[in-house]
Amino acid sequence: MATNENLPPNVIRQLAKELKNLDQSPPEGIRVIVNDDDFTSICADIDGPGGTPYENGVFRMKLVLSRDFPQSPPKGFFVTKIFHPNISSSGEICVNTLKKDWNPTHGLRHVLLVVRCLLIEPFPESALNEQAGKMLLENYADYARHARLYTSIHALKPKTKPKSGTISESTSVNVDQSSTTNLCEIAPSAPMALCATAATKVPGSNSLDQNAPAEPTVGPSTALPKKEGPVATKGPADKKKMDARKKSLKRL
Repeated sequence: MATNENLPPNVIRQLAKELKNLDQSPPEGIRVIVNDDDFTSICADIDGPGGTPYENGVFRMKLVLSRDFPQSPPKGFFVTKIFHPNISSSGEICVNTLKKDWNPTHGLRHVLLVVRCLLIEPFPESALNEQAGKMLLENYADYARHARLYTSIHALKPKTKPKSGTISESTSVNVDQSSTTNLCEIAPSAPMALCATAATKVPGSNSLDQNAPAEPTVGPSTALPKKEGPVATKGPADKKKMDARKKSLKRL
Protein backbone atom coordinates (compact mmCIF):
# COMPACT_ATOMS: atom_id res chain seq x y z
CA MET A 1 0.00 0.00 0.00
CA ALA A 2 1.34 3.43 -0.99
CA THR A 3 2.20 5.80 1.83
CA ASN A 4 3.85 9.18 2.26
CA GLU A 5 7.21 7.40 2.33
CA ASN A 6 6.91 6.93 -1.44
CA LEU A 7 7.08 10.69 -2.01
CA PRO A 8 10.09 13.01 -1.60
CA PRO A 9 10.00 15.17 1.56
CA ASN A 10 9.73 18.42 -0.42
CA VAL A 11 6.68 17.05 -2.31
CA ILE A 12 5.08 15.95 0.95
CA ARG A 13 5.52 19.45 2.39
CA GLN A 14 4.02 21.03 -0.73
CA LEU A 15 1.06 18.64 -0.74
CA ALA A 16 0.44 19.22 2.96
CA LYS A 17 0.33 22.95 2.31
CA GLU A 18 -2.06 22.55 -0.64
CA LEU A 19 -4.37 20.16 1.19
CA LYS A 20 -4.56 22.47 4.20
CA ASN A 21 -5.48 25.34 1.90
CA LEU A 22 -8.14 23.24 0.16
CA ASP A 23 -9.59 22.22 3.50
CA GLN A 24 -9.75 25.78 4.81
CA SER A 25 -10.88 27.36 1.54
CA PRO A 26 -12.49 24.69 -0.66
CA PRO A 27 -13.45 25.46 -4.27
CA GLU A 28 -17.14 25.84 -5.00
CA GLY A 29 -18.85 22.46 -5.13
CA ILE A 30 -15.71 20.51 -4.16
CA ARG A 31 -14.81 18.97 -0.79
CA VAL A 32 -11.41 17.32 -0.40
CA ILE A 33 -11.06 14.30 1.90
CA VAL A 34 -7.65 14.47 3.53
CA ASN A 35 -5.74 11.40 4.66
CA ASP A 36 -2.64 12.58 6.51
CA ASP A 37 -1.11 9.10 6.35
CA ASP A 38 -1.26 8.81 2.57
CA PHE A 39 -0.93 11.79 0.22
CA THR A 40 -0.54 9.54 -2.82
CA SER A 41 -4.30 8.92 -2.98
CA ILE A 42 -6.44 12.06 -2.66
CA CYS A 43 -10.24 11.83 -2.71
CA ALA A 44 -12.78 14.58 -3.27
CA ASP A 45 -16.56 14.87 -3.44
CA ILE A 46 -17.81 16.94 -6.37
CA ASP A 47 -21.32 18.40 -6.51
CA GLY A 48 -23.02 18.02 -9.86
CA PRO A 49 -23.19 21.48 -11.46
CA GLY A 50 -26.62 23.06 -11.77
CA GLY A 51 -28.24 22.98 -15.19
CA THR A 52 -26.49 19.73 -16.13
CA PRO A 53 -27.70 16.12 -16.06
CA TYR A 54 -25.50 15.69 -12.98
CA GLU A 55 -27.33 18.28 -10.90
CA ASN A 56 -28.30 17.16 -7.35
CA GLY A 57 -25.66 14.44 -7.47
CA VAL A 58 -22.47 14.02 -5.42
CA PHE A 59 -19.61 12.24 -7.17
CA ARG A 60 -16.59 10.79 -5.39
CA MET A 61 -13.36 11.02 -7.39
CA LYS A 62 -9.75 10.06 -6.65
CA LEU A 63 -6.36 11.37 -7.72
CA VAL A 64 -3.49 8.88 -7.59
CA LEU A 65 -0.02 10.42 -7.39
CA SER A 66 3.09 8.57 -8.59
CA ARG A 67 6.53 8.82 -6.99
CA ASP A 68 7.74 11.32 -9.59
CA PHE A 69 4.85 13.73 -9.01
CA PRO A 70 4.66 16.62 -9.89
CA GLN A 71 6.89 15.91 -12.89
CA SER A 72 4.25 13.44 -14.10
CA PRO A 73 0.52 14.10 -13.82
CA PRO A 74 -1.71 12.27 -11.34
CA LYS A 75 -4.19 9.72 -12.60
CA GLY A 76 -7.84 10.59 -12.09
CA PHE A 77 -10.71 8.18 -11.42
CA PHE A 78 -14.39 8.52 -10.60
CA VAL A 79 -15.35 6.16 -7.79
CA THR A 80 -19.05 6.98 -8.23
CA LYS A 81 -20.59 5.56 -11.37
CA ILE A 82 -21.35 8.27 -13.93
CA PHE A 83 -22.51 8.40 -17.54
CA HIS A 84 -20.09 10.79 -19.24
CA PRO A 85 -18.22 10.76 -22.56
CA ASN A 86 -14.81 11.44 -20.96
CA ILE A 87 -15.16 8.97 -18.08
CA SER A 88 -14.91 5.27 -18.80
CA SER A 89 -17.14 2.61 -17.31
CA SER A 90 -14.27 1.76 -14.95
CA GLY A 91 -14.09 5.42 -13.80
CA GLU A 92 -10.90 6.55 -15.60
CA ILE A 93 -10.90 10.25 -16.50
CA CYS A 94 -9.71 11.47 -19.89
CA VAL A 95 -8.84 15.17 -19.87
CA ASN A 96 -5.89 16.96 -21.50
CA THR A 97 -4.86 18.60 -18.23
CA LEU A 98 -3.97 15.16 -16.85
CA LYS A 99 -2.24 14.12 -20.06
CA LYS A 100 -0.49 16.16 -22.74
CA ASP A 101 -1.31 19.55 -21.21
CA TRP A 102 0.09 18.70 -17.79
CA ASN A 103 2.42 21.21 -16.19
CA PRO A 104 4.30 20.59 -12.92
CA THR A 105 3.14 24.00 -11.72
CA HIS A 106 -0.48 22.85 -11.80
CA GLY A 107 -1.72 22.45 -8.28
CA LEU A 108 -4.40 20.15 -6.91
CA ARG A 109 -6.96 22.97 -6.89
CA HIS A 110 -6.48 23.50 -10.63
CA VAL A 111 -6.90 19.78 -11.36
CA LEU A 112 -10.09 19.52 -9.29
CA LEU A 113 -11.62 22.57 -10.97
CA VAL A 114 -10.84 21.15 -14.41
CA VAL A 115 -12.57 17.87 -13.52
CA ARG A 116 -15.68 19.69 -12.29
CA CYS A 117 -15.73 21.80 -15.46
CA LEU A 118 -15.67 18.56 -17.42
CA LEU A 119 -19.14 17.82 -16.00
CA ILE A 120 -20.35 21.14 -17.42
CA GLU A 121 -18.72 20.84 -20.85
CA PRO A 122 -17.87 17.32 -21.99
CA PHE A 123 -15.60 16.65 -24.98
CA PRO A 124 -17.23 13.86 -27.00
CA GLU A 125 -14.47 14.02 -29.64
CA SER A 126 -12.06 12.31 -27.21
CA ALA A 127 -14.56 9.99 -25.58
CA LEU A 128 -13.61 7.08 -23.36
CA ASN A 129 -17.27 6.11 -23.14
CA GLU A 130 -18.16 5.79 -26.83
CA GLN A 131 -21.88 5.27 -26.18
CA ALA A 132 -22.12 8.50 -24.17
CA GLY A 133 -20.03 10.41 -26.73
CA LYS A 134 -22.12 9.24 -29.68
CA MET A 135 -25.37 9.91 -27.85
CA LEU A 136 -24.22 13.42 -26.91
CA LEU A 137 -23.38 14.27 -30.53
CA GLU A 138 -26.52 12.76 -32.08
CA ASN A 139 -29.27 13.28 -29.52
CA TYR A 140 -28.57 15.42 -26.49
CA ALA A 141 -32.01 14.77 -24.97
CA ASP A 142 -31.35 11.02 -24.85
CA TYR A 143 -27.87 11.59 -23.47
CA ALA A 144 -29.17 13.91 -20.73
CA ARG A 145 -31.94 11.46 -19.83
CA HIS A 146 -29.45 8.61 -19.53
CA ALA A 147 -27.01 10.71 -17.48
CA ARG A 148 -29.79 11.84 -15.11
CA LEU A 149 -30.80 8.22 -14.62
CA TYR A 150 -27.24 7.30 -13.60
CA THR A 151 -27.15 10.29 -11.27
CA SER A 152 -30.43 9.38 -9.59
CA ILE A 153 -29.32 5.78 -9.05
CA HIS A 154 -25.68 6.18 -8.05
CA ALA A 155 -25.06 9.77 -6.96
CA LEU A 156 -28.25 11.26 -5.56
CA LYS A 157 -27.75 13.40 -2.46
CA PRO A 158 -29.31 11.93 0.69
CA LYS A 159 -32.28 13.96 1.89
CA THR A 160 -31.82 15.48 5.34
CA LYS A 161 -34.71 14.99 7.74
CA PRO A 162 -36.06 18.24 9.17
CA LYS A 163 -35.51 18.63 12.87
CA SER A 164 -38.70 18.67 14.89
CA GLY A 165 -39.15 21.69 17.15
CA THR A 166 -40.37 21.75 20.70
CA ILE A 167 -43.86 22.80 19.63
CA SER A 168 -44.36 19.84 17.34
CA GLU A 169 -42.95 17.50 19.96
CA SER A 170 -45.40 18.81 22.53
CA THR A 171 -48.35 17.67 20.43
CA SER A 172 -47.45 14.06 21.12
CA VAL A 173 -47.41 14.57 24.89
CA ASN A 174 -50.51 13.63 26.86
CA VAL A 175 -52.28 16.61 28.41
CA ASP A 176 -53.02 14.68 31.60
CA GLN A 177 -49.89 15.48 33.57
CA SER A 178 -49.36 15.39 37.32
CA SER A 179 -47.55 18.73 37.31
CA THR A 180 -49.44 21.76 36.07
CA THR A 181 -46.20 23.68 35.72
CA ASN A 182 -44.98 21.16 33.12
CA LEU A 183 -48.34 21.32 31.38
CA CYS A 184 -48.03 25.06 30.84
CA GLU A 185 -44.41 24.71 29.66
CA ILE A 186 -45.26 21.85 27.28
CA ALA A 187 -48.13 23.71 25.63
CA PRO A 188 -47.24 27.40 25.69
CA SER A 189 -49.72 28.13 22.92
CA ALA A 190 -52.68 26.74 24.90
CA PRO A 191 -55.30 29.24 26.18
CA MET A 192 -54.38 30.79 29.51
CA ALA A 193 -57.67 29.56 30.93
CA LEU A 194 -56.35 26.02 30.57
CA CYS A 195 -53.30 26.83 32.66
CA ALA A 196 -55.39 28.69 35.26
CA THR A 197 -57.89 25.84 35.52
CA ALA A 198 -55.12 23.31 35.88
CA ALA A 199 -53.44 25.45 38.55
CA THR A 200 -56.54 25.37 40.81
CA LYS A 201 -56.11 21.62 41.07
CA VAL A 202 -52.80 21.94 42.88
CA PRO A 203 -53.19 22.06 46.68
CA GLY A 204 -51.57 25.10 48.23
CA SER A 205 -50.94 26.73 44.84
CA ASN A 206 -50.31 30.49 44.91
CA SER A 207 -50.56 30.93 41.17
CA LEU A 208 -54.15 32.25 41.31
CA ASP A 209 -54.99 35.95 41.23
CA GLN A 210 -54.94 37.29 44.77
CA ASN A 211 -57.90 39.57 44.01
CA ALA A 212 -60.15 36.69 43.03
CA PRO A 213 -62.91 35.90 45.55
CA ALA A 214 -62.17 32.86 47.66
CA GLU A 215 -64.58 29.96 47.40
CA PRO A 216 -66.38 29.11 50.67
CA THR A 217 -65.16 25.90 52.26
CA VAL A 218 -67.30 23.76 54.50
CA GLY A 219 -65.71 22.61 57.76
CA PRO A 220 -66.22 22.38 61.51
CA SER A 221 -65.38 26.06 62.11
CA THR A 222 -67.54 27.41 59.31
CA ALA A 223 -70.70 29.27 60.42
CA LEU A 224 -73.70 28.19 58.39
CA PRO A 225 -76.32 30.84 57.50
CA LYS A 226 -79.54 30.81 59.55
CA LYS A 227 -82.46 29.13 57.95
CA GLU A 228 -85.72 30.95 57.48
CA GLY A 229 -88.85 29.42 58.97
CA PRO A 230 -90.20 28.73 62.48
CA VAL A 231 -86.83 29.37 64.09
CA ALA A 232 -86.82 32.92 62.76
CA THR A 233 -90.23 33.67 64.49
CA LYS A 234 -88.93 32.93 67.99
CA GLY A 235 -87.96 36.61 68.46
CA PRO A 236 -91.59 38.06 68.64
CA ALA A 237 -92.83 35.16 70.82
CA ASP A 238 -90.18 35.85 73.47
CA LYS A 239 -91.15 39.52 73.50
CA LYS A 240 -94.81 38.64 74.25
CA LYS A 241 -93.74 36.49 77.18
CA MET A 242 -91.68 39.37 78.60
CA ASP A 243 -94.65 41.77 78.32
CA ALA A 244 -96.87 39.31 80.10
CA ARG A 245 -94.36 38.97 82.96
CA LYS A 246 -94.19 42.80 83.33
CA LYS A 247 -98.00 43.03 83.59
CA SER A 248 -98.11 40.33 86.26
CA LEU A 249 -95.45 42.15 88.27
CA LYS A 250 -97.47 45.40 88.12
CA ARG A 251 -100.56 43.60 89.60
CA LEU A 252 -98.54 42.53 92.64
